[in-house]
Amino acid sequence: MHLITENIRKKLIANWQNEDKNKDPFPVVKLFNPVGAATWLITEMVLGQPDILFGLCDLGFQSPELGYVSLSELEKIRLFGALGIERDRHFTAEFPLSIYAQAARIHGQITFDKKALLQAKAGLESEKRQSRN
Repeated sequence: MHLITENIRKKLIANWQNEDKNKDPFPVVKLFNPVGAATWLITEMVLGQPDILFGLCDLGFQSPELGYVSLSELEKIRLFGALGIERDRHFTAEFPLSIYAQAARIHGQITFDKKALLQAKAGLESEKRQSRN
């Protein structure tokens, strides 16, 4: 399976190009290790460098972080037998990347728990209000 389809690639590049307009894009694609804890929520592909992706990266060591990852390196990973990193074909982001990142910092891993994500959202909104005052 190709990790990044043409449609996904277009969305990732659009997020990269609209960086100033949308400083907090929604993740476009979720990649994951089917036999481990690693997960990547990808929001952008660097224009002119289709091997470089940006998003929330969680290698399963309780220290998720925002950063860049090489698509070709992800595609080269071989796990048990013929398994490799996979794309979650059913993933649709419900929140912008900042919410997933905040919830991941709190919980030590990327989470999709609705309650945890809503708490992270409320916390970020509270921080924004306090910084304005």
